[in-house]
Amino acid sequence: MKEKFVAYIKNLQNEITSGLEEIDGSAKFKEDIWERPEGGGGRTRVIENGAVFEKGGVNISEVFGKLPESMQQYFGVKDADFFACGLSLVIHPKNPFVPTVHANWRYFEMYDADGKIVDSWFGGGQDLTPYYLFEQDAKHFHQVCKTACDKHNLSFYESYKKRCDEYFWNAHREEARGIGGLFFDYLKASEEMKMEDWYNFVTEVGNSFLESYLPIVQKRKENPYSESNRNWQEIRRGRYVEFNLVHDKGTLFGLKTNGRIESILMSLPPIVQWKYDHQPEAGSQEEKLVEVLRAPKSWI
Repeated sequence: MKEKFVAYIKNLQNEITSGLEEIDGSAKFKEDIWERPEGGGGRTRVIENGAVFEKGGVNISEVFGKLPESMQQYFGVKDADFFACGLSLVIHPKNPFVPTVHANWRYFEMYDADGKIVDSWFGGGQDLTPYYLFEQDAKHFHQVCKTACDKHNLSFYESYKKRCDEYFWNAHREEARGIGGLFFDYLKASEEMKMEDWYNFVTEVGNSFLESYLPIVQKRKENPYSESNRNWQEIRRGRYVEFNLVHDKGTLFGLKTNGRIESILMSLPPIVQWKYDHQPEAGSQEEKLVEVLRAPKSWI
């Protein structure tokens, strides 16, 4: 399974970076191949200062070795080895009317002292973080997610949307990071779903990514915007940074397994503002966004 999923994410990285380069029309992804001293490595691709995308990364990694003590405590195991691979992406557009997007799809194995697999699972998802709310964009993104889920189980969309709303929640702000999407983790073999079935589901979601995002970019990338719009985008980007550094498990796992810092922190936007006690103007589009983020909403 791990060889199969590694091959999948390598191909998916090519498809996604090609699609993003085409819609940007100016910038190209820069590629870094890196190695992890303890085992494995990855292929980082970053785009910067494009016509559409101010900064973005589409990274794949394949790491293995002894599970660090802190992670052994987290999983409740001793002297375990691990293998983890996945694709992770974050795209920060220049235009404030184009939303930021995040996605990842990953596979994990854990081994005993004899090298036998004692546990394995899939995880991942995709979510949208707009700076200005266009309900038709939110509905489009969620509909693509639901269509992918429904091909495998009619209960998946509602279940993984709910988990997404719960996970991407800035508890210290009492607001969501964005308008959600899908989030799933610890997808393990069961009587209903074999690992092959989970592979088919996760790759279905991965294959739907460009369809969920690029039409929104195409629709909004030429919208005229003001300095005030841009300031709001940079203030909201600050909330994005707060979530990634305070709450995100993927960031924590990367830092605790001696991952590549530049790849882990590529999710951070290039220009951010933190203004003291900033409040949007009453009745404004900015306030409309904040109101929506205070409680999960059904988009379909």
